[in-house]
Amino acid sequence: MRVVVMGCGRVGASLADSLARIGHDVAVIDRDSTAFHRLSPDFPGERVVGMGFDRDVLLKAGIEEAGAFAAVSSGDNSNIISARVARETFGVERVVARIYDAKRAAVYERLGIPTVATVPWTTDRLLHVLTRESETTRWRDPTGNVGVTELNLHEGWVGRRITELEAATGGRVAFMIRFGAGLLPDAKTVIQASDQVYMAAIAGHIAEALAIAALPPSEDIEEQRR
Repeated sequence: MRVVVMGCGRVGASLADSLARIGHDVAVIDRDSTAFHRLSPDFPGERVVGMGFDRDVLLKAGIEEAGAFAAVSSGDNSNIISARVARETFGVERVVARIYDAKRAAVYERLGIPTVATVPWTTDRLLHVLTRESETTRWRDPTGNVGVTELNLHEGWVGRRITELEAATGGRVAFMIRFGAGLLPDAKTVIQASDQVYMAAIAGHIAEALAIAALPPSEDIEEQRR
């Protein structure tokens, strides 16, 4: 899916990198070209300099082909204007705006534009709105920093060790349910077809872990096995 991210601050860069890592075609917009230095060195997407609510800038970022748009700059007004342009002018289906003022967020939600406040799991929530239909986490610790989620594993993971899945996703398998019984896996545990796998991960990486687990194992894992 083509995704346009407006704003390349810490959240925008993290979101763009995560989207790119799970296979989406990403373009990032920021009025300050030095902001793109926050992106990882191997970020494969496009970098577009300009204002995110400018029609020509959005066109340059490929908004006409976009299935999702995230407005995550440091300004509430810029975020909501660009989100409305993406939704109302270009008909982007999935649009989300980061809003710092909670009172404003409630108003914009009533306009049909999902908003995200400044909270520890901002990146997870953004990824959820843009790429998923169901809730990402089953449990969070009181600080909101660690979450546990059930993975929807690709069949390619069957026969792989739990440690390979953990290495690919960056999370830890907290427990599994096998044949109706709970199981605490160890380094030698191999994934079976009927397993329900629950993973713990740090906020900001949960949705990414879900997406990676839903894909077949990468070539990097194949090379490590050899």
